[in-house]
Amino acid sequence: MSFQDKVVIVTGASSGIGAATAIKFAEEGAKVVLVGRNQEKLNNVSKKCGNPLIIAADVSKDEDAKRVIEETLRYFGSIDVLVNNAGIGSRTNILDKDVIPVFDRIMSTNLRAVVVLTHLAAPHLVKTKGNIVNVSSVAGYRVFQENVAYCASKAGLDHFTRAVALELAPHGVRVNVINPGPVRTDIVENMGATKEIVEATFERLRSMTALSRVSDSDEVADLILFIASDKSKAITGSSIVTDNGTLLKGNSMSPLEG
Repeated sequence: MSFQDKVVIVTGASSGIGAATAIKFAEEGAKVVLVGRNQEKLNNVSKKCGNPLIIAADVSKDEDAKRVIEETLRYFGSIDVLVNNAGIGSRTNILDKDVIPVFDRIMSTNLRAVVVLTHLAAPHLVKTKGNIVNVSSVAGYRVFQENVAYCASKAGLDHFTRAVALELAPHGVRVNVINPGPVRTDIVENMGATKEIVEATFERLRSMTALSRVSDSDEVADLILFIASDKSKAITGSSIVTDNGTLLKGNSMSPLEG
């Protein structure tokens, strides 16, 4: 799966799935663009990515999304793969008094930012016959308590992927979405959880899977590279689930419940 000299943008590349994905693309010869909000973490990831372009940006802001595309083109001259991985989560309940601003914030990052970046990158992907890989969640398939905003954002992302795949197919551009189940990343920690809560959360997540395990970021990264490669040239508009059997287990409780 060589990506020699292919230009790959990875959002949310400062840690977790995004960092693992960027590193693996670089190992396969890609020219990687690392996008994230945390400059220090991006710098740490960059040490394993050869000579990447680092862009500190909040993709939920239109001006930052535009800057990601413009700087990539200025630095590398083209775009071959866009990995929309940046995402956030937070507990939400429709009865919460502050649910709307939290909902807006989650949708802005998890869905709207993907729409904006796709819109901006698509003309350049048409030129290279490139492809897009979006990173969603099994929450796009099944609702989890106290996660109304996150679930809605991921379901929207899945359907957006299919719609755009249909639109870009005549131009030779493939668009797919990966739906991970529980993956050991820092997303829970980033929501302000203590170390004890983080450990309890991942133990609960493990119990929600049929295989009784939580994936690591490298597993998802390997799948992203496969879908972005020519080995998957017939795959577009697909949602690929990698969840250790979470959907089979059928548990709808919140992984963040006490």
